[in-house]
Amino acid sequence: MSRTDFKTVDEYHAIFPADIVARLDAIRTIIKKVAPDAEEVISYQIPAYKYLGFLIYYSAYKGHISLSYPFSAALLAEFSKDLAKYKVSKSAIQFPHNGPLPEALIKKIVQFRLRENKETAALKAKK
Repeated sequence: MSRTDFKTVDEYHAIFPADIVARLDAIRTIIKKVAPDAEEVISYQIPAYKYLGFLIYYSAYKGHISLSYPFSAALLAEFSKDLAKYKVSKSAIQFPHNGPLPEALIKKIVQFRLRENKETAALKAKK
């Protein structure tokens, strides 16, 4: 990925081949359905969504697509069985291009992140 001045998610998607764009679009659609009020932005030169703080990021690479954010221990524990077949760190989950995109899992992860952001915002409001 040589370009580093993306202003929109569409610009980011446009640099990839059609098969990768289809996967990126699927993730984008999931996020927009789960969190319709989330703001779509470019952050760190990749697509990101903000709702009561940053919600989730995603990005494409030669062999995989990453879903990323500094994931909580609770999220990683909640989905540990589902994530066992993927390369996972505290900040990224890699979905290889040579396998199906786990859309149902991605939806659940975004829903979980949305709940986390809402809970964090509610706690901050109480203080």
